[in-house]
Amino acid sequence: MQTTITAKPVSHDDEPIRVLQWRLKELIRAGFTPTDAVVLATRLDIDLHEAVALLVAGCPPETALRILL
Repeated sequence: MQTTITAKPVSHDDEPIRVLQWRLKELIRAGFTPTDAVVLATRLDIDLHEAVALLVAGCPPETALRILL
């Protein structure tokens, strides 16, 4: 028996959603609350690496949020 595998073609229309999901996951993993992570993830003018670096440096998430916004 031959098995056929079908996959959904990758659409460039899906990319903004994938980027948002990735940013959200990374911000939560870094230590932001899910609510704060949503705020930061949707703000593409905020550098994700800068946000994570603040927490890695010991900045409390609440303070980092105020700095970034």
